[in-house]
Formats: sequence, structure tokens, C-alpha cells
Amino acid sequence: MSDEDDDPVGRFIRKTFRSAGRQYAKTRENFTTGRQVSKLPHDEYGRARLVCRRYAEKRAVLLSDAGVPECFDPENPDCQGCLEDIQEGQIETW
Repeated sequence: MSDEDDDPVGRFIRKTFRSAGRQYAKTRENFTTGRQVSKLPHDEYGRARLVCRRYAEKRAVLLSDAGVPECFDPENPDCQGCLEDIQEGQIETW
């Protein structure tokens, strides 16, 4: 071990920078997702108009702040693909 590894100030600084980096990455991801979600067409009630991959039908659904549809089932591969498409801004809409 070097002297730097035992330095409490150095450990604090590294820990703080790592935490700030993670917060920045999460904020950037949320901003990008939010920007893409806001581009989706909405109905008069503010619901996003999507084509459901699971049931192959047109749906109007509310999205969370993270862009997750209210009908999302984390166990279903179609729902997982739909969420990925929303996050990438490539979801089929109507």
C-alpha cells in the first residue's frame, strides 16, 4: 500500500469525485430520456400514444418521469423491448 491509500483526505476526495461522476451520469441519462419522452405524441389527457409490442395494439398510457409506461411488466420481453425503444426514441406511435 502506498501512503496515498492511507491518506483520509485523499480517500474522501476520490470518493466524492466518484459520487459526483455517478450523479452526473444519472442526471444526463434522465435528461436524455425525458427529452425523448416529451417528443412522443400525446392525447388530450397527457398520455403517450404508443403501439404496444406485447398486445400489438394502439394504446394511450401515462409514462413515469423515467419514461416507463404504466402498463410495463418487467418480466415480459415485449415490455422490456418497448421500454428500450422508448428510451432510444424509436417507439412506434400513432
